[in-house]
Amino acid sequence: MYERMLNKQVVPTIEEMTSYCGVNAELFTMLNQWLSNQYCTLQETVFPYGNHYGWGIAHRSKKKLLCNIFPEDNAFTVMVRLSDRQFASVYGNMQKYTQEYMDHKYPCGDGGWIHYRVKCKEHLEDIMKLLIVESVKLFL
Repeated sequence: MYERMLNKQVVPTIEEMTSYCGVNAELFTMLNQWLSNQYCTLQETVFPYGNHYGWGIAHRSKKKLLCNIFPEDNAFTVMVRLSDRQFASVYGNMQKYTQEYMDHKYPCGDGGWIHYRVKCKEHLEDIMKLLIVESVKLFL
């Protein structure tokens, strides 16, 4: 369940990644388009962190990483880093599902990383809120 694209020898196309997301392919496309349009990010197909993560799309603006999006079987995971202050600023406006991810973030300096699995439109809405907060650092 939620297997990733792990064959490092075969670079997938965006279309293949989208199709791999199955029932959530439309949400995967919506998020990638929103990031490109809203923040003028460059999309790069990457195999960034070893065999466990697999293929994904890195969204960068001026060489700064906004997030990575990893297609999965019938879902996708967004990997993003926020400061504790950024997490706290939106915590009360998030679904319990999202708060669980925030409560169990991987600590890193003042804040941490979350690996947020999107399985429905409500999850997409929450990750977009987090990405809005996170994107502020791109324009400082």
